This record gives sequence, structure tokens and C-alpha cells, in this order.
Amino acid sequence: MSDRPTEPEGTAAEDLAVQDHAVEDPAAAEPETPWRRLHRDGLKSTALYMAGVMVGAGTPAAIALASGTSWPIALAWVLPGAALVIGAVVAFEAVRLRTTRYRVTATRVEMHTGLFFKRRRSLARERIRSVDLAANPLERVFGLTKVKVGTGETGSGSGSTTEQTLTLDSVHRTEADRLRQELLRRGAVASEVDTEGRLATWEPGWLKYAPLSFLTPMLAGIAVGAVFQVADWFGRGGLPVEITADLVEAHGPWTVLGVGLAALLLLGAIASLVLQGEAWWNHRLDREPGGTLRVRRGLMIARSLSLEEERIRGIEIVEPLGVRTAGAGRLDVVAIGLKTDQEGSDLSTLVPAAPLDKTLAAAEAVIGPLETGLAPHPRTALHRRLRWAGATILIAAGLATGAHLLWSMPALLSAAVVLAAVSTSAFAVWTAFDSYASLGHASGPRYLVSRRGSTRRATVHLDRSGIIGWRIQQSVFQRRMGLMTLDATTAAGKGHYAVIDADEHEILDFADDTVPDLLRPFLIREPVGDSAE
Repeated sequence: MSDRPTEPEGTAAEDLAVQDHAVEDPAAAEPETPWRRLHRDGLKSTALYMAGVMVGAGTPAAIALASGTSWPIALAWVLPGAALVIGAVVAFEAVRLRTTRYRVTATRVEMHTGLFFKRRRSLARERIRSVDLAANPLERVFGLTKVKVGTGETGSGSGSTTEQTLTLDSVHRTEADRLRQELLRRGAVASEVDTEGRLATWEPGWLKYAPLSFLTPMLAGIAVGAVFQVADWFGRGGLPVEITADLVEAHGPWTVLGVGLAALLLLGAIASLVLQGEAWWNHRLDREPGGTLRVRRGLMIARSLSLEEERIRGIEIVEPLGVRTAGAGRLDVVAIGLKTDQEGSDLSTLVPAAPLDKTLAAAEAVIGPLETGLAPHPRTALHRRLRWAGATILIAAGLATGAHLLWSMPALLSAAVVLAAVSTSAFAVWTAFDSYASLGHASGPRYLVSRRGSTRRATVHLDRSGIIGWRIQQSVFQRRMGLMTLDATTAAGKGHYAVIDADEHEILDFADDTVPDLLRPFLIREPVGDSAE
């Protein structure tokens, strides 16, 4: 069990006050603490940003209008509209900067904003768990940063769930860093040991893992769609198809198919390299005094996230298929208040795709020694996956056969359909064996460990003290095979982490041993004397 102090993880709506009226208690206002304004250079950044947006949005519209009339008439329609939009946004931003005030008192962080409708937000400093800094290229030019202060909790208001955060947009870089240090100073003062140190540093060689992600084919597909969109702007939406048909007639279908796929994958790989480099360039993972983890990264957009280790309830080592074949993986944190519902979100990532030994070393630096001896799952779990693979093969074969019976397809399209069916079937069988080999679970002195997945293998180390409940699921097919899925529920990360397709008898004892007394009242065990008879 964890020996660090814990605090209630429930929702506390009173920790975030969102009011539309003036503060009535003069003592609570703490007038001795001065109010601060946002930086006025935020107006310049907004104006330049909107000018860029209008150029990007107005150019296609101008091209489309010019194709039917003339350039002077097209510009006469587009330019006034763009100027009107820019002026409206800049005016709104000027009012926001003029009316927004914030201050940090001994007990709270407060912000007032609004001209006609006043809005006041307040966070208790003792509840603050993270300070997130971000700056886009324009903001960096003017030395500005966006500061997002979070408590790691959610509250409900007006029938909807609201996140307990406070965002200060357009704060000077120096002031933002001062706020970060001041708001997280509570943990540093309470700590008697200085544990500051570098836990991980990004290396340019890690970029080689970017093309191995599923982002590469997705970006290639986006590029194809962009070509058709640009052709449509000029009134030639069918031009890419005509060019492809001419190439097939001149060089043959297989040559065009092979070269085209290679070109698209190359384009997707380059795009993924650019995106990965921009997002993670100069990445650093540090432990600061007082038990705070800080992640800094970004080439064009500078990002910085400070996270109190008291919020951390474990880590997750994620190995997507392509990255795993290269012996790499990334490190995610399981922490209270971080949104990790969407896969692919990098908000919770501590270390991007890196050699697995470096990822494991960073994980051990964050939570301590990792549990490596995982218990295997029953062979019936493999049989279940093979049945799903068999169903996939039947569906792929049926679709390919039906397509050939219903339509008369060219040789190239026919070969592509057959190839897709065969590839899908082979991949389904391989995935069945690989996903079974990935299954495993264990309960260490401090963490529950669960591993699952094939195309996205994930190993979670979940703090046993952070488990607040169990959710047991068993489908009809699982019941016939003696299998069961156990979900550990927690207030951190995704909210639940599963041990899937485990032995239905062994997994219940596993849950009882992991968190004693939580599941025991619901377990029924035969007395030893009855079993002996």
C-alpha cells in the first residue's frame, strides 16, 4: 500500500465558485491583495492570428468567385467580409482584456471578467494540483503564455458537468512562470527532501518511431482528400481521377498502384515526422522540489505541464503495433483530473515513443520498481479470440465474393478486393494469437498490473490505494468458457482499468487480495469441511 498521504477524491462543487453577482462579504474579498490585468499585447497576437485565418479561409472563396466573375469583383466581396470579422474579434478581445482581472491570495485564486454580465471564478489554493502553460508561435513572439490552473476535480452546475479550472489567456511569460511556482509552492514547503532531477530527455533519434504509428496512413488519406478539395476549388473535381486513369493506361495498373501507395506512405511518414517533431522537440521530464513533475516540450507551440505527484495513481506503458515492432513504447500517467478518454490525446503523456528501456527507466523513476512477473490467462481466452478471427474471415470472404457477383470490376479493382480480404483474414488470425500472448495481470506490493491489447498493447500499473471499486462483467460466451472481466474503478485517468478474459474463480480471489475487504462481503466460499466431504 502507498505510504504517502491521501486526500478525498470526490467531487467538491464548493471548491469552484462561479457567480454572476458581486462578492457580498468584504472580508472574503481580501482587498489588500492587488488585482492584476492580462497583458495588452494579447490584442496584437489576436489581430495577427485572425488575419492569418481570414487569408486561409478567404483565398479558396476568392478563387471560387473569380472563376465565375473576375478577381476585382471577387476581392470586393471577400475583403470587406474578412475585415469585418477581424474587427469584431479584435473588439471582443479588447473588451475581454480590459475587463479581466485576477489575483492570488493566501487561500484562493480569483478571476473577474465580463462587461455586461460579470463572471467571477475562484479556486481554493489547497485544491490546486496542476498548472499548464502553453504558447503558440504568435504568443511566443510577444512573450505571452496561456495559464490553465486545475484542481483535478469536476463539479456540476446548471445540470451539466463543469471542469474545475481557471484559465488566464495572455499572461506575460515571466508572470506565468511566477504563478506556476507560487501556486505549487504549497507542496514544496511541505516537503523536507529535495528530489529535484531530470527523469527523461528527448532525443532527435526518437523521431524514427513517428512513421510507425497509425497516424501515417491517416495523414496519407487526408492528403488524398486535400487534392480533391483543391481541384474542386478550381472547378475540376474530377481531374485527379482523369490523371490516374491516364497513368494506368500508360504504365499499367499494378505499377500505378504500387507507386501510388509508396508515394502516399512516404508523404504520410514525412507529415508524421513534422507533427511529432513539432509536438515533442526539446521534451524534458523533471521532478521539481516538493514532489512535482513537470513536462516541457514543443518547437512552435511551447507547452509546459506541472503535475503534483499526490495526484498520480499509476502509469501506463503504451506500445502501438508499429512502435512495438521497433522495440519502443510511450509512457502515460494515470492521474486525477487529466482527461484520457480519447486515445491519441497527448495530455497525459510523460514520455513520447522512445526505446523501451528508456521508457521503463522513466516509469520506475516516477512510481518506483515495476512488477514484471505477470500471470497468464486460460487457453480458453485464446479460443475466444480465434472464434472472432473465424467470424472476420467469413465476413471478409463473403464481402469479396458478393462484390464480384454483383458488379463487373476491372482487373485492378478485383485484385485489390481479393488482396484486402486475404490481408484482413491473415491479420485477424495473427491478432488473435498476439492479443492472447499479451494478456497478463499481477498484484505487487503497491500496484495492480494489467496488460492487454495487440494493435495497441497497454500495461497499466494502478496504485492499489487508488482503487475505489470493482466492476465485474461476464457475457454469455465468457460464462460458457469460464472467463470473466474485472474492472478496477478509480478517480484517475480513464476511470476504470480492466483485466479481461481471466479465470472466473481466480480473478475474484485476485481482486480480494489486491484491495482487502472491498469485495469480500460479496464472495461466497465453501467451507473447508464441506469440500473434504
